[in-house]
Amino acid sequence: MYQPLADELRPKSLDDVCGQEHILGENGLLRRVIESGKIPNMIFYGPSGVGKTTVANIIAAKTNRKLCKLNATMASSSDIKEIVAQLDTFLAPNGILLYLDEIQYFTKKQQQTLLEHIENGRITLIASTTENPYFYVYNAILSRSTVFEFKALDASAAAKAVRRAVSYMEEKTGLSAHVENGVVEQVASSCGGDIRKAVNAVELLFSTGFVDGDTISLTLADAQIASQRSAMRYDREGDQHYDVVSGLMKSLRGSDPDAAMHYLARLLEAGDIQGACRRILCSASEDIGLAYPQAVPIVKACVDSALQLGLPEARLPLAQACLLLATAPKSNSAYAAYAAAEADVRKGITGAVPRQLQNVHADGTGFEQDQGYLYPHDFPGHWVKQQYLPDELKHRKYYEYGDNKAEQAAKRYWDEIKKP
Repeated sequence: MYQPLADELRPKSLDDVCGQEHILGENGLLRRVIESGKIPNMIFYGPSGVGKTTVANIIAAKTNRKLCKLNATMASSSDIKEIVAQLDTFLAPNGILLYLDEIQYFTKKQQQTLLEHIENGRITLIASTTENPYFYVYNAILSRSTVFEFKALDASAAAKAVRRAVSYMEEKTGLSAHVENGVVEQVASSCGGDIRKAVNAVELLFSTGFVDGDTISLTLADAQIASQRSAMRYDREGDQHYDVVSGLMKSLRGSDPDAAMHYLARLLEAGDIQGACRRILCSASEDIGLAYPQAVPIVKACVDSALQLGLPEARLPLAQACLLLATAPKSNSAYAAYAAAEADVRKGITGAVPRQLQNVHADGTGFEQDQGYLYPHDFPGHWVKQQYLPDELKHRKYYEYGDNKAEQAAKRYWDEIKKP
């Protein structure tokens, strides 16, 4: 029976696990928990191929409890009932260690069926998920579990796994591998931190490489094909989506055009033109704002062009928009002013609209002048002093001029008009 190389090479000890030094290093908390032998309920959170299942298997090997495995994508409530039925029998005299993969696919009711048993310790739950557990796992399960985050591996850690896979395949096939320069680095950097992808790429190279006697050639050209685009970790509804679009907007705000191009490319390579357009449009008003008001119509024109063109041509106007925003002067004065006003409104600090500003028909006369309203265009500079905010807020100041050239010019203009 065929067994994938990634499964054959699955580490049997913590020392063989690639990466995760923050939790499995010499003084890592998870390592200390495992070595103590007192295993609590845990949730392993992180992308695929980074060692969650491997660590769960290592834990199972160190405990004298019966190991049960379920995958939430296929398991049902009856599967849980079968596991519970084994408690306090000769099948599970010391309780059960339940490894539940992809727990986010269990409904709230299914997760609730585990509560009683994980709380009294008869079942120790180790759940894994690629989604943020604070959004997808029932709160009562979370409160009884410790969450450990597994991170995508960097290229150096992945390269270690690639070399190990090559050595293993040489031993398994009896062939000596001639590894062309750049092959290990190509596979390691293109796997996107997913060791399973990297090891499977090595297996593919061995199954398709040119054999000459007892030597097999692993070429860079084949490695590039075998690992192409695999570094693209992206889920339009998952954490990766929000991380990448957040990276784009924060790069625009931080005036880093290179980073902006990087995150834009990641979005567009994944086909997420809507996510890119939404953040670019938002940044024009939130981060550039009154420092360069023309950015809004320019960016809107670029976004309209991109949506009309579609990919791949949409890359050009969106790149133009991002570079404009990244290199434009910045001001969040509009955002800050609205946020301050919004805060008062949400607290219920509103008050009646001043009489002079109310709709003219409120008086029955039909004349604004009878309400005491002063028409600004009848006065020099098209301005006249009068109260606009409700009485409760008449001294409140929400807007502060930004320190950029455009807003400071506006400030000088109005300081001159409004001077006593």
